[in-house]
Amino acid sequence: MPESNLLEMKQIEIQFPGVKALDKVDFSLRPGEIHSLLGENGAGKSTLIKCLTGVNHMDAGTIVMNGQPIQPQSPQHAMELGISTVYQEVNLCPNLTVAENIFVGRQPMRHGQIDWKTITRRAKELMARFHQDIDVSRPLSYYSTAVQQMVAIARAVDVQAKILILDEPTSSLDDNEVQLLFNVMRELKAEGMGIIFITHFLDQVFAISDRLTILRNGHLIGSYDISDITKVELVTQMVGKDMDTIFNLKRADVAEDAPDMLNASHIGAPGQIEDISLNVRKGELVGFAGLLGSGRTETAEMLFGANRYTSGEMEVDGKKTEIKKPYDALLQGIAFCPEDRKRDGIIADLSIRENIALAVQARKGFLHPLSLREQNELADKYIKALGIATPDAEKKIGELSGGNQQKVILARWMATDPKVLILDEPTRGIDIGAKAEIQRLMLEMCGDGVSVVFISSELDEIIRCSNRIIVMRDREKVAELDGENCTQEKILAIIAEGSAAAGGEVQ
Repeated sequence: MPESNLLEMKQIEIQFPGVKALDKVDFSLRPGEIHSLLGENGAGKSTLIKCLTGVNHMDAGTIVMNGQPIQPQSPQHAMELGISTVYQEVNLCPNLTVAENIFVGRQPMRHGQIDWKTITRRAKELMARFHQDIDVSRPLSYYSTAVQQMVAIARAVDVQAKILILDEPTSSLDDNEVQLLFNVMRELKAEGMGIIFITHFLDQVFAISDRLTILRNGHLIGSYDISDITKVELVTQMVGKDMDTIFNLKRADVAEDAPDMLNASHIGAPGQIEDISLNVRKGELVGFAGLLGSGRTETAEMLFGANRYTSGEMEVDGKKTEIKKPYDALLQGIAFCPEDRKRDGIIADLSIRENIALAVQARKGFLHPLSLREQNELADKYIKALGIATPDAEKKIGELSGGNQQKVILARWMATDPKVLILDEPTRGIDIGAKAEIQRLMLEMCGDGVSVVFISSELDEIIRCSNRIIVMRDREKVAELDGENCTQEKILAIIAEGSAAAGGEVQ
């Protein structure tokens, strides 16, 4: 192993029934390096990390750390070797305090008793190191996802990890929280820690990484210094196709005389959204842009009845209606895919079939159950139509990749033949190929006459897909723009300065 490498994984092979998950894959990590591991869902990233952390055992290959061969047998053994992992869903105990989470399983003792005074002091010192002035005696559940991740990192540092694996750590963070995490990563890098960073956010890869390694279908595609590859080249290597082919999308054609399918007039509720008006025509895709907390999600939930508006009026398909709860929206032909698919979308322990059938069953009423034959027909139809990667409809949805989970949620609502489909961050946390497929499905639905409301934090996809773009700021609609003639710079200027300064048109 070259002296400069902290970790060297050579010719790693892992075989699962019917598939070779990793085929002679090499990966190396230097001390004081942030190394991004990239690839689409199913590329082999998680399998390689599970091999390094003792979850999966390799069929062939070697792992050398600090010049010594290692064979991690379990996550606990990997931690003892100096390898710690922080996952997207923080795997700590929310009911325990911050201090207890940091020291659980290795509490300092004094006179045969747990030394709580020392635990509290050291936990507070650790969190202060990561710029967190918090009460470490509060339960972990009291704090945001960003703080919880800092707690997980603090635990990893305190066990003197030499390698830190961050698996999709930024998926639920806002821009300020991402920058805070990046600052901590840079500090750890400066102290000589090797960091493996797994993410679908390519801009973040270029902002924080020293090197990157690309996997595709269980094979090593290449490792590059960050200065030696462009974003376009990276996407091409990950997917095996160039970006023009992947995102060869065309906005929906909307007839000039197309009727409004959804019309909200001055709806609002105190403390949520004040006085917002919008319309969506038949077959039109209206995008919502704005920072986290700008009011995008609150507006979507109000349109669907998940949050009730207390003023204003709504029309669906030209008829006045009052939507007090999601069931009212469902009966009116409004469908909603929520932002947090794991918390609010999927039911992880149910099958794909059961998850797809849920909304149709809810509309029919549970006194009129769908037969197993009807459920299977629905599931088979949409598994084929949406290209959901699964051996059959009975596989638990929780076992699917993020992109395939998102397709199942889409299938659930497509099965209701909606007039209006509201999608809140449908492409967050999924790979480039799945992202393009979701965008293509949205536009195909518009072509079939469905009206789509699309919320995304990624301005390039908002501009790529939208006929019109509504810009939100401080829980208000501040501008409405033509999607075809819009630029990221214009949207950012409106978000930063308001509509008057940026010349946004407000309706």
